[in-house]
Amino acid sequence: MAVDPRGEDLKNFLRSDPGGPVVMLNLLRFADGGRESYAEYARVLRETFMPRYGAKVLYAGDGNDALVAEEGQQWDAVLLVRYPSREAFSRMVADPEYQRVTRLRTAALREAVLQPTRPWSAS
Repeated sequence: MAVDPRGEDLKNFLRSDPGGPVVMLNLLRFADGGRESYAEYARVLRETFMPRYGAKVLYAGDGNDALVAEEGQQWDAVLLVRYPSREAFSRMVADPEYQRVTRLRTAALREAVLQPTRPWSAS
């Protein structure tokens, strides 16, 4: 199962950029013992990379029993992270210092969804 974006994923992400901020939906399923590794990754992200790239956690919480979901669609954790642009997100994940830390995230997860979102228009 995929947990990290690959080069082609990032190219498509940037190619389809509508401009402006992006809120990334993170759905996480932890590997055994993965919560601790993810907590360390999140700490470093908050202290170093989020300020550097202008990111902000809008919501972070544990998953609960799903009210409506197909079998296997429950997630251990959900995060919403706002980035000033898709370019800022892409620069962050390409940062050599970030790439040394992302191993903590990779080791922590069994499965993940990382999906860019954009707000609905007010009309």
